[in-house]
Amino acid sequence: MSDSRAAIRYAKAVLDLAVQNKATDAVEKDMRSVVATIADSKELRAMLASPVVNGETKKKALAAVFDGSDQITLGLINTLAANKRISILNEVALKYIILNEDLKGEGVAYVTTAVPLSADLEKKVLKQLAQITGNEVTIENKIDESIIGGFVLRVGDLQYDASISNKLNNLKREFSSSL
Repeated sequence: MSDSRAAIRYAKAVLDLAVQNKATDAVEKDMRSVVATIADSKELRAMLASPVVNGETKKKALAAVFDGSDQITLGLINTLAANKRISILNEVALKYIILNEDLKGEGVAYVTTAVPLSADLEKKVLKQLAQITGNEVTIENKIDESIIGGFVLRVGDLQYDASISNKLNNLKREFSSSL
């Protein structure tokens, strides 16, 4: 089983438990903290990925770092450590956040463009996304000049790439394969 599939399964299990205990928001806050902490700490990422550091040491370090977190979050850390899957903690946290936003009916659409979206264009995109997803969605605009033009839209696990750079790469592949 790939790490991605395992992360989704752990995230779903944690979400189910959080729903039962009416702690979805507290656990989401913890998961956002996990993602931010791991992203900010090169040492923590190295420790989690290291096969030399044993699971018990990783579990104790994470318990100390996330002391004061909800019991469900601490239970996830213990379960991942016991199953020798602590290295996917960050991915589980990211999947949990996405699943919880979907459950609440609010999602975040990531729109990558070469230039910032205008307010008018942002309203049009929001209207289209509301029709497509059936949920209220907020937009987070990322600027990446390397896409040259067009956009890349990501909502949850779905991605639509309408960038000029993607179209150029596709043309390049077609020319290369037809030679």
